[in-house]
Amino acid sequence: MRLVRGALRAWRDSFDCGGRSVAMWFPGHMAKGLRQMKGKLQKVDCLVEVHDARIPFSGRNPVFQEALGVRPHLLLLNKMDLADLKEKSRILEQLKQEGLKNVIFTDCEREENIKEVVPLITELVSSNQRYQRAENVEYCIMVIGVPNVGKSSLINALRRLHLKKGKASQVGGEPGITKAVLTKIQVSERPVMYLIDTPGVLSPRIGSVETGLKLALCGTIRDYLVGEDVMADYLLYNLNKHQLFKYVERYGLDAPCDDIESVLKRVALKLGKTRKVKVLTGTGDVNVIAPDYNAAGYEFVRTFRKGELGKVMLD
Repeated sequence: MRLVRGALRAWRDSFDCGGRSVAMWFPGHMAKGLRQMKGKLQKVDCLVEVHDARIPFSGRNPVFQEALGVRPHLLLLNKMDLADLKEKSRILEQLKQEGLKNVIFTDCEREENIKEVVPLITELVSSNQRYQRAENVEYCIMVIGVPNVGKSSLINALRRLHLKKGKASQVGGEPGITKAVLTKIQVSERPVMYLIDTPGVLSPRIGSVETGLKLALCGTIRDYLVGEDVMADYLLYNLNKHQLFKYVERYGLDAPCDDIESVLKRVALKLGKTRKVKVLTGTGDVNVIAPDYNAAGYEFVRTFRKGELGKVMLD
């Protein structure tokens, strides 16, 4: 009953960004990658945009539509295993109003979730004009998206499913693994289909601080650009808002809590994340053991990213 009573208390109804500005992260390889993507567009039949299912509306790069939007477009909302999809129909309806009619939810770790990708791409390409490629038998698809949403994982999953082959694209847990537009990678024989992996490209201007925080929580922006303490506080705000209280039992709290310092102190002590701090006293310097709040924040955020604090919808 402890958690039920905790769920009834009032939480923050908004997140105080504290006057922070939006951090920009548009390194040289992103600008170069976007130029290369435009250069390869003549040989592309369809665009497959991969985005994180926890933020179906936030952080999608509008530059893609401006620069590449002349081809059939399929949106894959990946990492569906981490997202709360109770309002899936609302999400699809809102995306439809934004002009996105072809949307699939996927989890690239489970092959049954990507079985409809190649058939839908085939249908989209077959029902649209193939720009200067009508004589080509094979289909060429460009995979686009912001960093660390699963583009390379999609390519590897399709190869496993349709070709029974292993990895062709490097996969990593940090944004920025794919640095350049790669050569074509075959993912299917019937039809013959090649995918082009591309670097994750963020919008040169993120719309708001909160959008930046959502992107950071999902791992698409380098953590140090935002700060583990801010990310942990924004995570706590969202967990409480959605009444996801798994963190209480996991870290041994007495009840749900809306104070990030208290939560991180508990996380640090639970996991032994401490450090020595020198304190100046009237009789000299004394070393004391204090909670390592940065290490605790790092642990808190990564536990969430693995889905161990519950499924959440940040939009």
